Amino acid sequence: MELEELRVYQQSMELGEKVYNIVLQWDWFAKDTIGKQLIRSVDSVGANISEGFGRYHFKDAKNFYYYSRGSLYETKTWLTKANNRKLITEDDFNNFMKEIKDIGVKLNNYIHSIGKQKSEQ
Repeated sequence: MELEELRVYQQSMELGEKVYNIVLQWDWFAKDTIGKQLIRSVDSVGANISEGFGRYHFKDAKNFYYYSRGSLYETKTWLTKANNRKLITEDDFNNFMKEIKDIGVKLNNYIHSIGKQKSEQ
């Protein structure tokens, strides 16, 4: 299996691009404060999935998937701040929260599946 075939990776990359395109439209102050933090956290979700995928030992890989999950929750916080400060629409916010929930479920399932094959043999 290739990294690009993982649905959770694909979704995290898509989420990053959607968020980035919205942040690009913000004024300088919003970009410099919330925008930079938001982009770093959302991009970190996919980046940590890819780094974990490249690790040879499942325990090492799992750590990066845990980092990814942490970044996903950080993204949720920054999106909430953006919504509270009227930087994103309520519809965008709700759609992002649904995507984050879906990515979180997939990521948790993927984390739980890592290493099971070896321990069951």
